[in-house]
Amino acid sequence: MADLSKLYDAVVAGRIEAAGTLTRRALSGGSAPGTILNESLVPAMAEVGARFGRNEYYIPDMLISAEAMKTAMGILQPALVTAGVEPVGSVAIGTIKGDLHDIGKNLVAAMLEGNGFQVFNLGMNVAPEQFAAAVKEHEVDLIAISALLTTTMINMKEVIDILDREGLREQVKVIIGGAPVTPDYAEKIGADGFSDNANGAVNLTKQLISGSGERL
Repeated sequence: MADLSKLYDAVVAGRIEAAGTLTRRALSGGSAPGTILNESLVPAMAEVGARFGRNEYYIPDMLISAEAMKTAMGILQPALVTAGVEPVGSVAIGTIKGDLHDIGKNLVAAMLEGNGFQVFNLGMNVAPEQFAAAVKEHEVDLIAISALLTTTMINMKEVIDILDREGLREQVKVIIGGAPVTPDYAEKIGADGFSDNANGAVNLTKQLISGSGERL
């Protein structure tokens, strides 16, 4: 069996090439895909989040660790599917219509994947109708919407309005985030939650999908 602690260390340290090599080695060495995910990648991303919370890691550190994790997940994902390992939940994430910023959104998406979620990254400049379409097509548990501008933030409410009109609102949770977004705004538009950082977004997603989170 491969030493999964080395893969854990590689992801935490953001050693991208090593993360890929060690993932392949773990699979070829007989480690179960679910074991690699749950005993190495998930704890590694939890540690990255914890270091961010302690001000030991900053956004660039998190981004490089997330890239290492994405490399590992790209190799691991087919094996997880073959082994029948179910994701802990599914999320559609995107930057709202009119907004072309994606660093924060991509960081959240990567950390969600590293925590065992199936993530549909819709990209930037995502129209409200596209979020609703993702709910229909992929039956996601949660939508995560990002905005970096006050001028685009107002389009977040359109997503919730469309979900209401199409009878989809009760089957999906909605969280929002980004520099101009506040808890008050999340409550005002009827979102289920708000986070101002990637680690918080992951924790909030876990709470809401597990049923332990309450709407703001």
